Amino acid sequence: MMPDSVLVPYSVSGFRVFAHVKGVTEAESGYTGGDRATAHYDTVSTGSTGHAESVRITYDPTQVTYGQLLQIYFSVVQDPTQLNRQGPDEGTQYRSAIFAQDATQQRVAQSYIAQLTQAAVFPGPIVTSVVPPKAEFFPAEPYHQDFLNSNPSNPYIAANDMPKLDGLKQLFPALYRD
Repeated sequence: MMPDSVLVPYSVSGFRVFAHVKGVTEAESGYTGGDRATAHYDTVSTGSTGHAESVRITYDPTQVTYGQLLQIYFSVVQDPTQLNRQGPDEGTQYRSAIFAQDATQQRVAQSYIAQLTQAAVFPGPIVTSVVPPKAEFFPAEPYHQDFLNSNPSNPYIAANDMPKLDGLKQLFPALYRD
């Protein structure tokens, strides 16, 4: 069976969390939603390109499901009530979105958000958008690919990323891998 993929916005922590999920064969940071010409960190960070910083997650659906990846995204990686923000990072490049890779992913993500909304799981409204399957992914620069492991003593990593990795271990121990 061929691996599937999904695109979600990320902060450094989102990238690292998904890299520790059993069944994820690759987590690649990049940019989604804008043009190839503006898919560079210095340009994307201005918030004017239409891009969201994102992670392309390639996974084996016999080991981890798309639904489980959504659960991890909504419970560990992203606060879906924050518009244009991920933790301390602000701007449209940090918007909460799921970039569906096909109509099935789009439908599943929309249904999951509706279930979370109906159950009032979060204290505020969910602002995560589900983008139809059309957005192209552009890989980020090499220094973004594994920022956490390359910069373990960075204060941003300690404050924002390690708690999310701990959250994965606690909430999804059967899906966690070192």
